[in-house]
Amino acid sequence: MSESGKEVAVSVVMPVYNEEKYIDRCIQSLLLQDYPKEAMEWIFVDGMSADRTVEIISGYAERYPDLISIYENPNRTVPCAMNIGISKARGKYIIRLDAHAEYAPDYISKCVYYLDTTDAENVGGVAETKALTEFGCTIAKMLSTRFGVGNSCFRTGGGSGYVDTVPFGAFRREVFEKYGNFDERLTRNEDNEINYRIRKKGGKIYLHSDIKFAYYCRETLKSICAMAFANGKWNVITMRIAPGAMRLRHFIPMMFVLSLIFFGFVSLLYQPMPLLAELMLYLVLDVFFSARVASGVKEFFQLAGLYFIFHVSYGTGSLSGFLTFDRGLGNSKAKRAET
Repeated sequence: MSESGKEVAVSVVMPVYNEEKYIDRCIQSLLLQDYPKEAMEWIFVDGMSADRTVEIISGYAERYPDLISIYENPNRTVPCAMNIGISKARGKYIIRLDAHAEYAPDYISKCVYYLDTTDAENVGGVAETKALTEFGCTIAKMLSTRFGVGNSCFRTGGGSGYVDTVPFGAFRREVFEKYGNFDERLTRNEDNEINYRIRKKGGKIYLHSDIKFAYYCRETLKSICAMAFANGKWNVITMRIAPGAMRLRHFIPMMFVLSLIFFGFVSLLYQPMPLLAELMLYLVLDVFFSARVASGVKEFFQLAGLYFIFHVSYGTGSLSGFLTFDRGLGNSKAKRAET
């Protein structure tokens, strides 16, 4: 039984931080869920937002006091937010959601269905990447291709089946008792790390294309580069904390950047052919995928530039991860700055 006295089957846990641009449409999509509201609780864990995020959520909480609760997360990182939410949750199922998204009306019911009908410890769905601005929509296209993000099934519309990780995730409560909570040393990749722990001990992760949501990506060149750099950096940190949590695809951009540096030196000392050959191959792939999804000449050139800038930013971030890794991860201010 929850604190309000109602019986809870599903606890939705949502970390939030400065989400005033997205939180209203996110909550609106939750209100359209076909899963009974009287059997749910929505737990918002706020990382000390400086905008109207809490004000907007509080407005909904006044209308739905038995459904919505808000807690503070002074540490501001997602793993800390999730662990706070899990400690407050009363449901049989714990479903992590993100405020940068809208969810299909049957999202929660499908998560529960596949938890009940498969042997998976964690289930998730596929994302349609969207944006609110014209340039943001171009970024969304870049993030939805295999050339942009590799074989990330939930981003590129992959089919259903057992996978290494899923976005967000829906769990039975006992999963956290069995495998432990989220690793609070991480600022990013906490989902990869906990899914690795589950797989390492024999559990399974299941992705189904019936579970659908729309995810709103970064919408400026500066923000997408910052995201790519931070993701690349934390891939390395996560790999060193939990070897096996990350896959080869996460380090392809770093290999690309290293090869550019290596062949660059070769071209200076000997001859430029290896570097030119690599750049020509990249250009062919870049042109092919840009032309495949672009809606016009302007967007084609934007995409062609975005792919290269995104990959170099990501790879450079990974190199930074090797240089700045701290086994204790004690610099909490630096961690919070990247959330």
